[in-house]
Amino acid sequence: MVDINLVPHPEGSLLDLKAQPGSRKTELRGLQNGALKVCVTEVAEKGKANKAIVTFLRKTWKLKGSQLEIISGETASHKKLLIRDLTPENVLQLLRMCGVEG
Repeated sequence: MVDINLVPHPEGSLLDLKAQPGSRKTELRGLQNGALKVCVTEVAEKGKANKAIVTFLRKTWKLKGSQLEIISGETASHKKLLIRDLTPENVLQLLRMCGVEG
């Protein structure tokens, strides 16, 4: 079992992300150093990649737009994602459904 940086938060859960903008394909690429690696085709300028990450995860996990927010690391490749209304256990279930083991 791989460790994933996923912790409870008063509004839900915090998940570490590793962003890879400018990829050939938008996809989840497993875990890297405890963070969920998310590749998006959008480039990292003017928040385009961040928006693409949130949109991709929202659609993949079938969540409302207001449930996902990047709360730190907006201009870095390592980010913290707030997932509102879901416990860490719920988030682990979503990851497993996507083929990511945490």
